[in-house]
Amino acid sequence: MLRNPFSHAAPAAAALALALGAFSLHAQPERRQRIDADQYIVEAEISPATQSLTAKTTVRFTPVDDNVTAASFELNNALNVSKVVDAAGKQIPASRNQQDFTIRLSFEQPLPKGQPQTITFFYDGKLTGNEDSPVYGIKFAAIHPDYAFLLYPARWFPVSGYSTDRFAAEMRITVPAGYTVVGSGLDSRDTQGDKTLYTIKFERPSFPGSIAVVKGDPVRVASEGVTTTLYFRGNEAAQAQAYGDMTGKMMTYFGGLYGLPPYANLTLIETEDGAPNGYAAPGLVFLAPRGIGTQVNSKLLANQTSRQWWEDLVSPTTRNQLWLENGPASYSEMIWAEHERGPGALEQMRRDAFVEALTVDNVPAIQSSRLDDYSPELWALTGSKGAAVMSMLRYIVGDDKFYKALKNFTQQFAWKSANTDDFRKVVEDAAGQDLGYFFIQWIESSGAPEFKLDYTIFRTQKGFRVMGKVSQDLDTFRMPVDLKIETEGNPEEKRIEVVGTSSEFSVDTFGKPRNVIIDPNNRVLRLSPQVRVAVAIRRGEQFAELSEFGEAIKEYQKALETNRTSSLASYRIAEVNFLQNNYQQAANSFREALAGDLDPKWTEVWSHINLGKIFDITGQRERAVSEYNLALRTKDDTQGALEEAGKYLKTPYERKKRMDQ
Repeated sequence: MLRNPFSHAAPAAAALALALGAFSLHAQPERRQRIDADQYIVEAEISPATQSLTAKTTVRFTPVDDNVTAASFELNNALNVSKVVDAAGKQIPASRNQQDFTIRLSFEQPLPKGQPQTITFFYDGKLTGNEDSPVYGIKFAAIHPDYAFLLYPARWFPVSGYSTDRFAAEMRITVPAGYTVVGSGLDSRDTQGDKTLYTIKFERPSFPGSIAVVKGDPVRVASEGVTTTLYFRGNEAAQAQAYGDMTGKMMTYFGGLYGLPPYANLTLIETEDGAPNGYAAPGLVFLAPRGIGTQVNSKLLANQTSRQWWEDLVSPTTRNQLWLENGPASYSEMIWAEHERGPGALEQMRRDAFVEALTVDNVPAIQSSRLDDYSPELWALTGSKGAAVMSMLRYIVGDDKFYKALKNFTQQFAWKSANTDDFRKVVEDAAGQDLGYFFIQWIESSGAPEFKLDYTIFRTQKGFRVMGKVSQDLDTFRMPVDLKIETEGNPEEKRIEVVGTSSEFSVDTFGKPRNVIIDPNNRVLRLSPQVRVAVAIRRGEQFAELSEFGEAIKEYQKALETNRTSSLASYRIAEVNFLQNNYQQAANSFREALAGDLDPKWTEVWSHINLGKIFDITGQRERAVSEYNLALRTKDDTQGALEEAGKYLKTPYERKKRMDQ
């Protein structure tokens, strides 16, 4: 498959998550009677040899509504429930819905509001990693002879209020001798013949529902006062020292910004291909081999380590509030890059996040429960747009007040759930200003402005005056925006308030104005011709990753309608045609990419390489060699381009056979 190395990957195995379907929305479920599950006691025996488990889970919950007569729990379809009993051992009628992975319990007598109840599930099954996952296409559980991982999203125990209902847990996991169980909390072990019972207790309300079963000794790395324990296998084992060192640095840095973490030290555990690139639990970070890579993936690691605060310590009250965990976690990637490499690194990542955020323009962040779990649309809306919200808040209130608000928020809501209003109040208290307009615009509403600027320059007794108007289409919009007036002398800057569809301004300058730029540092999430091109290309990439090539080309064509010279749009069209074996159209589009703006620069070297491949496929070796040589002359080694060109100079490219041939 022809893939450019820069195509986007979401934080959790995007290529798999994209199989969920573009812009798919959940049907609105019927209202269920509410319960609050606050403790799970999971007793399980895991058999690596048979890739199976036998378990019973006792759930303590409290009815939130009056006279609760039924309750639903989510459980992996690969696990078979033999019975469910109440505290007295009486069996509770249960029905299973394979479609939504739920078990519905019907109580003989209505449960009184506010009175704690306990029920126990008995179940067993195999989890090889090949079963249907509750999150389509992403592997969250697998038991193998040498290792196993059972993550909370796999629903390997009955779950109520997935990802929002915080709970304490006690895991009593039995494994064969020679295996170690790793989980969230204080652990103890008891040898029982040829088996070992691990008891892991986590008494705070959080999401401690993920464990790993490992063999062998871990690598322990001390860095910046933090000790990181790493269970990496195979080729990834060579990365353990580097990951441990970086984890210590990140935990120390984020601790300074966000306050004390729930765990001072972390354990990093390798999963396997098909699992999410990263997943965080209290004190744990699970990383897939693809996510680990051949060098430290600082972007992924920053996202996952920050989730010790923005998920495990504080979490959203409902799935409509998911931006409160995914947004700060994504923004943590940016501020770590800023800390490591300077403001330029943050600015590039912010531009990318803004583009990603604008790919979903018809759903407000406050309605994120409409989107599928782990879908690219959910990540764009809650992760990228959430990060954009954090970035704009920092711009409005200033660094000191912004970071003060973040630390106050994690301290005030430690071990609790919170919503947008809670967060807004904390930020307003720290900033000393009303930010209601901001949250209405960016969290409760959808869309983004596109500014149009008109101005006139007048001479005054003291210099010059610029009088003008900023126009945009959103009637309810309000946002402070910077203006930069370039003059014959030093530039002048002024922050103006853009309110509604038309806002006038007046700025006095000493030097003669030459140009006026609105939002010169791109701090506001907004549209422009350049951004429209980038957004259309990103949407096209999402469709292409779904193999919806017709829709992908439509989006790329939209980009070309705005900018006929976009090399990236032409390159992406060529890429799709190449995938479909339409070599003449692919060659035409690669030529158009070479004749375009060559933005980004790598489109030049890779267009030559791919033209060479087309000529090799069609038996035109001399022309292929010419293209590979042109690629080498660019001296652009983006993602190993020069090695690729050199390889096919020696040996002609041969197309891979299709699976259905």
